[in-house]
Amino acid sequence: MVIQYPSYSSSRAEGLPETASLPSRVGISGVVLLQLWTATFLHDASWLKILIVAYFFGSFLNHNLFLAIHELSHNLAFSTPVYNRWLGIFANLPVGVPMSVTFQKYHLEHHRFQGVDGIDMDIPSLAEAHVVKNVLAKSIWVILQLFFYAFRPLFLKPKPPGIWEFINLIIQLSLDGAMVYFWGWKSLAYLILSTFVGGGMHPMAGHFISEHYVFNPEQETYSYYGPLNLMTWSVGYHNEHHDFPRIPGSKLYKVKEIAPEYYENLDSYKSWSQVIYMYIMDRTVGPFSRMKRKLSTKANKSE
Repeated sequence: MVIQYPSYSSSRAEGLPETASLPSRVGISGVVLLQLWTATFLHDASWLKILIVAYFFGSFLNHNLFLAIHELSHNLAFSTPVYNRWLGIFANLPVGVPMSVTFQKYHLEHHRFQGVDGIDMDIPSLAEAHVVKNVLAKSIWVILQLFFYAFRPLFLKPKPPGIWEFINLIIQLSLDGAMVYFWGWKSLAYLILSTFVGGGMHPMAGHFISEHYVFNPEQETYSYYGPLNLMTWSVGYHNEHHDFPRIPGSKLYKVKEIAPEYYENLDSYKSWSQVIYMYIMDRTVGPFSRMKRKLSTKANKSE
């Protein structure tokens, strides 16, 4: 199903900034340094303590950085794209695995070709849709959804790596190696655990489901207006983000304020945890609950 939303007059966007401010850059740097310091602090902690701290603390920091990388993929911190790319690689460091550069390649296609079968890698594969059908399977899928999110594009639509992927890889492996050399494997394990537990059965990861999984057959994209927006660069304002991807997350609330008639009548969420629960327990919802479309002839010719 294809939903056609009303077009916006250009006057509605007047006064809305299209680049992020200095505080966002400082904020990213602060989170990176805090998470790296936490990893060194836990170098001799028990595995149970590492797991607990990773789930209840580190996961929030790393998911914040993942969504900072999302902001940077839209070049929202600097007007010069390459500066955003360097900051994205820096924000990637506590994540533990290189993903910043590759994420940008696929994510911009998600915006340009949302829901287009074979191009938008945000859409689960047919194998996922056929296997993940009951409560147990959906629970496992949610726990592992970051793995699916990361590896799905590499299997279904691999892109040849470029020089920036190698730069991202070398810098990331250098940080990982230094972490192990100076502080041991537990420090690196904490970083990687923070990434993957925060992307699974975790409140922050609810946005993966809330954004485009269809609970209302008349609506394709959903916004979240809850407190976790404060920690996620307001990624919850997702309808607003897709309408105006060049507006920083910190300013998306202004879009809703300026044009409430376009957003207040749409279904939205106030709890990402509730979205995860609904997804798992609702038998009518699963990986197949996405709106798909074929690439239009016009779009195909423009490529």
